[in-house]
Amino acid sequence: MQEITNKIYYVGVNDRNKNLFEGLWPLPNGVSYNSYIIDDEKICLIDTVEVDFFIPYIKNIQQVIGDRKIDYLVINHMEPDHSGAIELIRKYYPEITIIGNKKTFCMMKGFYGINDNTLEVKNGDTLNLGSHELKFVLTPMVHWPETMVTLDTTSNVLFSGDAFGCFGALNGGIIDSQINCDTFWLEMVRYYSNIVGKYGTPVQSALKKLAGVKLDYICSTHGPVWHENIEKVIGMYDSMSKYETEPGLVICYGTMYGNTERAAEVIARAASEAGVKNIVMYNVSKTHHSYIIRDVFRYNALIVGAPTYNTGLYHEMDVLLAELANKDIKNHKLGWFGSYGWASKAVGKIKEWNDTRLHFEAVGEPVDICQSLNDETFKQCEELGRKMAEAILKN
Repeated sequence: MQEITNKIYYVGVNDRNKNLFEGLWPLPNGVSYNSYIIDDEKICLIDTVEVDFFIPYIKNIQQVIGDRKIDYLVINHMEPDHSGAIELIRKYYPEITIIGNKKTFCMMKGFYGINDNTLEVKNGDTLNLGSHELKFVLTPMVHWPETMVTLDTTSNVLFSGDAFGCFGALNGGIIDSQINCDTFWLEMVRYYSNIVGKYGTPVQSALKKLAGVKLDYICSTHGPVWHENIEKVIGMYDSMSKYETEPGLVICYGTMYGNTERAAEVIARAASEAGVKNIVMYNVSKTHHSYIIRDVFRYNALIVGAPTYNTGLYHEMDVLLAELANKDIKNHKLGWFGSYGWASKAVGKIKEWNDTRLHFEAVGEPVDICQSLNDETFKQCEELGRKMAEAILKN
């Protein structure tokens, strides 16, 4: 297995078979479950992997340490994709001491029935392994209440749990300096926005705790080990957790017979002609919402449109707006439009979402289309696109 630095080894595994992460998020490029071994006077394992991958995982561990025992297991995060192998690890290494915080052990008892051979740590506590000194920093709600990170202060290595992670299996190389990282950047945004995005304030608190700490490597539980791109990944997390955006427009729509889609095309063309270059369009029934949410985190403006359905809002749009509201996204502009065959409800329902849950800055006049576009509603769509472009470009 690969040595990262100073007898710290990668012993993680790749999952190229799962279709949906957490049963929710598509994995077109798979995902890695990262775990690490510190080979010192006392041997320390950092996090485990999903239990389905235990056989290759234990072989990776044994490749590094042979038949020696593991003294400590640090659990930075209790989600089962990182803690799932605890029970089997204990069968192989019955004397192992599990390190975590108070909330870690409450969850470990619930998930696995384990409450012995544990060492509770508090924020700032340290552990000496011989030549490596570990420091534990509690980072609650990034993105579970028990999350923490572990610093190897000897080697300037941060074991960051899910923080700074991303979707995508590792194709041979482990450290960013060994691989082409182009495919990982947008997957980091999609990972953050869909999984961690609700917790911007706790992420900011965690970043403040780590400010000024010298880091040569960031070892996350998903994705590459960061070395050359540390400044970039910390900057991305800082920006995303502040809900900072770049100028651009996401247009997403639901459509049954094409009339709402045609209105979306008119709006997009008008916004483009008014000078907006970053425009992305999505059919909410075709594109998985995780990609839409990703781009809402990237760009500062959103226009949504959908038909009335059963005197309510088209289902997939209703779901998307609920998902966006759950993320507590800030600093966005919103325009909207709707269509109906015999009962006008969609426009009012979207307004209700914004008034009660989203609280985005409303831009332009909503367009309500009866059956299909006519000359008047065509012009209204153009005006909505122009108004949004003015708002985007104004800043």
